[in-house]
Amino acid sequence: MRLLLVEDDNHVAAALSAVLARHGFDVTHARSGEEALQALVPEGAGYGVVLLDLGLPDQDGYEVCGKIRKLTGTPVIMVTARADVRSRIHGLNLGADDYVVKPYDTGELLARIHAVSRRSVAEDSAAPGDGALRLGSVRIELPTRQVSVDGSVVQLTRKEFDLLALLAQRPGVVFRREQIISEVWRTSWEGTGRTLEVHVASLRSKLRMPALIETVRGVGYRLVAPAA
Repeated sequence: MRLLLVEDDNHVAAALSAVLARHGFDVTHARSGEEALQALVPEGAGYGVVLLDLGLPDQDGYEVCGKIRKLTGTPVIMVTARADVRSRIHGLNLGADDYVVKPYDTGELLARIHAVSRRSVAEDSAAPGDGALRLGSVRIELPTRQVSVDGSVVQLTRKEFDLLALLAQRPGVVFRREQIISEVWRTSWEGTGRTLEVHVASLRSKLRMPALIETVRGVGYRLVAPAA
């Protein structure tokens, strides 16, 4: 897989590139936001994943993520020292597919890269289906992966859509955290649980329905169908 590493620290980039190469990745190193954007033209330039550090010399990493999302649907994993939930939600709202908080374990990083790439390949190869799910004012178009509330389209990331669609297929049913992580992230890796929490918070914020997804303490989550 081709991977675009956006990192301004040459020493960090060299060490990480060596690790990624040993695991079969063809790594291209971009040292700034502008280099990254140029590397992704045209239409993602064949990269399977973008690993985006937020501390870049020329542009804020969040700004770069937003620009990348306008260029391509290539999965983006943010790398950030900002561990607070609000910062993570902001990144997801801009179109990031996942994030890794510094300092990170290499195994964690590899697991997340493989998880987002598997999901991307599965979506690209899947045959289009039919039908939509209606939950009060919320409409989920499965074939086009589009969500609207009261007729207004809500922009979701891939995993946000996958999470919402999974819960919406069985409103009122509690999905265990392990089941959600397995079906949405295609992994059993325990560390993904924190990512799940952030994605749930992001969905509540984007849909402007804090009560739509209910947390069942110690178990998981369920979708509470809103009134029409």
